[in-house]
Amino acid sequence: MTAAVEVEAPAIVDGLSAESYHADRTSISSSGLRALLNPGCPAQFKYDRDHPQAHKKEFDLGHAAHKLVLGEGPDFRIIEFPDYKKVAAQRLRDEAYEMGLVPLLTKEHDMVQAMAEAVRQHPVAGPLFTPDAGVAEQSIFWTDPRTGVRCRCRPDWMPHRQENGRLVVVDYKTAKAVDEAALQRAVYERGYHAQAAFYLDGVKAAGLAGDQEPAFIFVFQSKTAPYLVHLVELDFPAITLGAARNERALRTYAECERTGIWHGFNDRITYLPLPPYAEKRDQEEYL
Repeated sequence: MTAAVEVEAPAIVDGLSAESYHADRTSISSSGLRALLNPGCPAQFKYDRDHPQAHKKEFDLGHAAHKLVLGEGPDFRIIEFPDYKKVAAQRLRDEAYEMGLVPLLTKEHDMVQAMAEAVRQHPVAGPLFTPDAGVAEQSIFWTDPRTGVRCRCRPDWMPHRQENGRLVVVDYKTAKAVDEAALQRAVYERGYHAQAAFYLDGVKAAGLAGDQEPAFIFVFQSKTAPYLVHLVELDFPAITLGAARNERALRTYAECERTGIWHGFNDRITYLPLPPYAEKRDQEEYL
């Protein structure tokens, strides 16, 4: 959809299933926008959208942790086996997937329970995720005014109580490491700064932010004991760069939709140097 079509009004949808949200083809999400740009490209984005990928086991723990922390998401089934080496365990796992459930080995179930408890005990994250004190996974749709592209986002959590009248949008993520250096790399490499900027645009377009600028808080949690929690709010330059990245992706998406051409990386021969770090290292070593 481009600016040439009638602009749709923002919409806030409660109770929309995750499957219906992700299956929507009339709008684009933050993850879709990130897939359009390097290291992705429009051709890969379109193929992945038209050919949904098979379930990935590594997402199971994150889905289960979301369920326990947010109270929303797919239910899970405990597989009372130490691993999936036995055929019986594999059968129970596959049956759970077919039923839309998240299979968890007994040790994995114990792990996500401990993770959820660590969040509850955190002095900031615990009160932030108080049950009935916010809304989980509310779907928001709006139209980008610059490109006419219909957009969507689904914040993990938005507390009802706004500190000093300021709306807080919360995103919960599990990670291998949550120290500052690891999170800086993860935010940049996975485009989380673009996600934050996109979600902030969404809540403002939907009229949820009021008169004050909303805040976007990441709640990162380690997947190894003691399941440490690290809350971060990105600084202004990070949000600004994320917004600029989103604008480039939105214009790319609008152009691809308009022309029907979803290009790959390059139609010509690329002149490719070594990475800067490798070139510097090898010059010192060999030249």
